[in-house]
Amino acid sequence: MEAKKHIRKEVFARRRETPEQDIRNGSRRIFSQVVQLPEYREASVIYAYMDYNREVMTREFIERAWQEGKRVAVPRVVGQDMIFYLLESFDQLEEGYYGIPEPVSGVLADTAEALMIVPGVAFDEQRRRIGYGGGFYDRYLSRHRRHTTVAVAFEFQIFQELPAEPTDIRPEILITEKRIFR
Repeated sequence: MEAKKHIRKEVFARRRETPEQDIRNGSRRIFSQVVQLPEYREASVIYAYMDYNREVMTREFIERAWQEGKRVAVPRVVGQDMIFYLLESFDQLEEGYYGIPEPVSGVLADTAEALMIVPGVAFDEQRRRIGYGGGFYDRYLSRHRRHTTVAVAFEFQIFQELPAEPTDIRPEILITEKRIFR
């Protein structure tokens, strides 16, 4: 656990040091690869996240998915769980858990199969993931195994090897500005 705390601290410092324009450009490069995936093209529903605190930015990606006729859902934290709601407008969002934009209204998304865009603090080349420490995505994905998971991260979030727990769920695909890991 101490190793994970140290890694989180290191990545948060890297995020703070990265210029906003680099975050924006890197996010665009990452999602330009996501939309080329057969898994994305075949998906009718996308489960995404609302970026926060210099994560890979998702708004332009969500807008593109809408333009392509895809339904998009984003999470709201309720207790120890995430519940996904269909997002039809960014006007549905307000500041929620830890200041993260969350839907305050909308239709519950209960799609059995979807393409899920997964955030994270750090990853390695074997697609091991360190999140923020709350276990929300691991718990959610342990109950929704039919979602195809695509993690998105900046190159500075990639480590040679990360510690892993038995409850950690690896994304099927990991995409950075420069590489795709399967």
